[in-house]
Amino acid sequence: MSSALEFLGEPSKRSNLRVWDWLKESKIMALGWTAMRVWLGAMWIQAGSAKLWGAENPAFLHNNGAGVAGFAAHGVPAYSWWGTFLHSFVVPNSGWIAILVAVAEFSVGVALVAGCFTRVAALGSLGLLFTYVMSGTASVCAFYALFAIVILVMWRTSSWLGVDGLVASYRQHHKGEHAAIHFPWGKGAAGTVRPVHRAA
Repeated sequence: MSSALEFLGEPSKRSNLRVWDWLKESKIMALGWTAMRVWLGAMWIQAGSAKLWGAENPAFLHNNGAGVAGFAAHGVPAYSWWGTFLHSFVVPNSGWIAILVAVAEFSVGVALVAGCFTRVAALGSLGLLFTYVMSGTASVCAFYALFAIVILVMWRTSSWLGVDGLVASYRQHHKGEHAAIHFPWGKGAAGTVRPVHRAA
């Protein structure tokens, strides 16, 4: 067993391909990842806006979430256990679930466009897409999921031009600020704090 582990080596010591490191760290590629992030965010904002204020408003914010109830009741679930979940939980609770879906889509979109909590927003995007695919809707879900995965994997550069990037930059520039503060006392030999006596 030990010889096999020695042969395989340590996973933590494996190096990445240079092109992979470049894709994750390049400021040029950051523009591409940012474009993907903003586009995906805009699509979520469009979907959420339609449910909150647009044509889909009556089916989501009113009529006890009729849109969600109909979708859950008449969809083609990927698995029978998911179909049981849709019929036994989603349909009876469609009113608040519809509101949650509408708010979640809009919030994920705003967060992605702004580059704020980018990783959380990308995960939220994948979570929404997971429920849609499991419920029998393919549509553009695969395309959206691809973008969300890229944004999540490339989070350092995909969020560089955004709120997350600004916060990270601020923290980098003020990292050693507190360490540079000088106090008029020092430590004694036993490790106790004692005042520093200055000459007049």
